[in-house]
Amino acid sequence: MPNVVVTDFAFKNVEIERSLIVEAGGVLHEGNGTSSDGLLKLVRDADALLVQFVKIDAAMLDQLTRCRVIVRYGIGIDNIDLAAAKARGIPVCNVPDYGIDEVADHAVSLALALGRQLPQIDRRTRDGVWNISPSAPMPAFREMTFATAGFGRIARAALERARGFKFKLAAYDPFVPAAAFTAAGVRSLSRDEMFAEADILSLHLPLTDDTRDFVNASSLRQMKRTAVLVNTARGPLVKSEALADALREGLIAGAGLDVFEPEPLAKESPLRTAPNVLLTSHVAWYSEKSVPTLQRKAGEEVARALRGEALLNRVC
Repeated sequence: MPNVVVTDFAFKNVEIERSLIVEAGGVLHEGNGTSSDGLLKLVRDADALLVQFVKIDAAMLDQLTRCRVIVRYGIGIDNIDLAAAKARGIPVCNVPDYGIDEVADHAVSLALALGRQLPQIDRRTRDGVWNISPSAPMPAFREMTFATAGFGRIARAALERARGFKFKLAAYDPFVPAAAFTAAGVRSLSRDEMFAEADILSLHLPLTDDTRDFVNASSLRQMKRTAVLVNTARGPLVKSEALADALREGLIAGAGLDVFEPEPLAKESPLRTAPNVLLTSHVAWYSEKSVPTLQRKAGEEVARALRGEALLNRVC
């Protein structure tokens, strides 16, 4: 009987996955809370792994004697050594089509709140300052450019929401053909144009060697002083220290961040004391519907592997 190991999970339980795996003829083992040594022993004879946050590196992969697939709970796969998995002939899959609306909603919510300076105005009102004008310039949304770094599922969903507020829409993505931008009514920008022209810049990029520190001291100096940065994608896309410095120096107007490097956000992080920043705890993906959807889709991918069927969302 095939063995499936859930290395870790932040859900109430994994009964959705268990039912799918049992139906496919397998048995599910929970590694949540298991020590590192215990987890290594548990995965050794696994036919499939379901992984949320545990790092699957070459050392872990070397322990897998018969693994047919590794499925990541989520879109990002940066906690899995893809090159090492590929070298060992182990397919890796993600779940790219869950939580799209939730993350887009969260990104645009952060952008709207900061664009209207809600945190700053709330704070001064609580401090007893009554002023019917904001303390800093506040352009109308219809005069602002909402730009995304990336033009995938979530970026497009965020841009469609921004369209409803009459923002001018733009995006940077060198891997998407020009016709796709035209069809969506979104202006295609170069990387430098994006940093220079965005009034709202929302990041929707995967984490790769090329995108790590995508937003850094140099790129922040390219941005407008009235610009807002939003990151609901991956923490290491942004150089935290550089962003905190830019906020303190007034190089940009604000930032909304849901992801960080490392996580949880360090107590000593300069972002905690930076001005005009909204911090949320990697919750953009969440809704009462997104959680079971993620679990079901991940379980279905493992079940396909156990039945010898083609994998739907293979990344390597």
